Amino acid sequence: MANAIRALSMDAVHRAKSGHQGMPLGMADVATVLWTKILKYDASRPEWPDRDRFVLSAGHGSMLLYSLLHLTGFPGMTMQEIEDFRQWGSRTPGHPEYGHTPGVETTTGPLGQGLATAVGMAMAERSLAARFGEGLVDHRTWVVAGDGCLMEGLSHEAAHLAGRLKLAKLTVLFDDNDTTIDGRATLAERGDQIARFKAAGWATKRIDGHHYGQIAAALRWARRQDRPTLIACKTIILRGAGPMEGDAQGHGYALFDPQIAAARTAMNWPYEPFHVPADIEAAWRKAGRRGASLRRRWESRLERDGRKPEFQRAMSGRLPAEAFSGLEAHARQMAAERPAAATRQHSGAALEALVPAIPEMIGGSADLTGSNNTLTKGMAMFDAPDYAGRFVHYGVREHAMAAVMNGLALHGGLIPYSGTFLAFSDYSRAAIRLGALMRVRVIHVMTHDSIGVGEDGPTHQPVEHLAALRAMPNLLVFRPADAVETAECWKAALENHDVPSLMALSRQKTAPVRHDAGARSARGAYELAPADGEAIVTIFASGTEAAVAMAARGLLEADGIPTRVVSAPCWELFARQSPAYRAEVIGRAPVRIAVEAGVRLGWERFIGEDGLFVGMDGFGASAPADRLYREFGITPQAVADAVKARLAEQPRPLKRA
Repeated sequence: MANAIRALSMDAVHRAKSGHQGMPLGMADVATVLWTKILKYDASRPEWPDRDRFVLSAGHGSMLLYSLLHLTGFPGMTMQEIEDFRQWGSRTPGHPEYGHTPGVETTTGPLGQGLATAVGMAMAERSLAARFGEGLVDHRTWVVAGDGCLMEGLSHEAAHLAGRLKLAKLTVLFDDNDTTIDGRATLAERGDQIARFKAAGWATKRIDGHHYGQIAAALRWARRQDRPTLIACKTIILRGAGPMEGDAQGHGYALFDPQIAAARTAMNWPYEPFHVPADIEAAWRKAGRRGASLRRRWESRLERDGRKPEFQRAMSGRLPAEAFSGLEAHARQMAAERPAAATRQHSGAALEALVPAIPEMIGGSADLTGSNNTLTKGMAMFDAPDYAGRFVHYGVREHAMAAVMNGLALHGGLIPYSGTFLAFSDYSRAAIRLGALMRVRVIHVMTHDSIGVGEDGPTHQPVEHLAALRAMPNLLVFRPADAVETAECWKAALENHDVPSLMALSRQKTAPVRHDAGARSARGAYELAPADGEAIVTIFASGTEAAVAMAARGLLEADGIPTRVVSAPCWELFARQSPAYRAEVIGRAPVRIAVEAGVRLGWERFIGEDGLFVGMDGFGASAPADRLYREFGITPQAVADAVKARLAEQPRPLKRA
């Protein structure tokens, strides 16, 4: 049965003329024991909520997973899909992609991401078990990780968090083959992974990764531990490939026609490419059905459980019927009271209305809880032994935090949000990108969003970050202006269930700009204030600079220059609107200017190539926020002066008589 994995893997990579043969051949024995003896799944029901999660963190070895999915009978995973490995339109892309292939629990490939995402899945299992009971939620998370995964700094962050939380239903199967792309892993690594994970609070074990008895015993041992487990499986890369076994260059595409012929002889596999003998195929299909009776018993328990409707609603991702009642009341109150405060504080107030109304929301912070305003009244810490709390203290681990949130969302039943400073989104960007690729509902709360950070200086003042994040497909970047917009943006982020969102929020106080409450931010951009007459000038702004734009409008209108203001809290949502709506919002004013305490890049979609921009063209400095805004010229007067200078260049005056 293991040789069936080996044969399919080497044949598929050879046909594609690209891919990775070494790891699938080396880990075939471990995978065979896991998938035939231990893993809880039903191949005919890939979405069974109480299945074990299997994560191939070493995603380059994707043919290991695709072979397993085909052999066990997952829907749509035909032999033709194996033959079409890495080809356009196939279900077998170069690296596993969530939502593209049945049975793939998360997108992997960037090393270490799968391991950290799996930590989130294991946390989700414990959280939902605390809410719904172990009669409905009782499963494990298994991870295959290689030397490269464990070299990545992300693995350190994730492993220490998992150890601290005592995630006993998480097991990492370390493909300990001492091989990387450049050659032996010892070229760059001398660390003892067993000692490292043990120090982080894991139970650890070393085994021969080709000894079926040791593999089975270790997997059963893992299920008895009271902490996460690392099993270092000593394997030989390209196992079964005859003279090529253990080759230091065996990581990628290493077996061609002569080597594959030798491997077939060494494995006693005298079959044509992409052929699995009927008896071996039958044994694998039987393994794929092994969990069907467990699934049926689980379904019977669900039918008898009074929490069934709520469980199904949570797992489907649907929000409670009254999810936004409190938030909408809060927005109406803010429109009436018009408080001046930092938008991070407005975000915290919005969460006070949302968290009690949406029990799936699970928050956190990377050691910046008080600054990010992500902890609401009454939220308990997520921790052993009961895991009933809904707030995660991630520590100073921004990358792991973002990856873990992906795992929490992928598992189903939870909506994660968590905070750090916007400047530190650089640390978490790789995981934010994977979340966008997978289209999972994760909300990244990024405060301290500009030079308004003030005295902490340019290391903590994001300048280019908004532009970089807005460039990422499938990511909604919200930068609300005041309390009302912040509430509207939170609602939009939660309603857009098929993409992640990011909230860019200010440290400093800002004046209110809205007198009404509704859903105007849900369209991405809208006219905040009209001109007195036919507009000559349109000022575009986001976030705290919307107040700057409104003040500049007052100066220009006082000088007889009809000026309108457009607030643009979410460019991505604006891009989804009809061409007619976008044209109406952008307008036809001859002078267009944008103001934002960041770089210009991207604002051309609103102001055109020849439009004016007031913002940053370099890094910030250390000083109080108001001084910085003056020094860098991001003021109402600077906006008004730029407009007047442009008008002076016009062939005739453009102002009211």
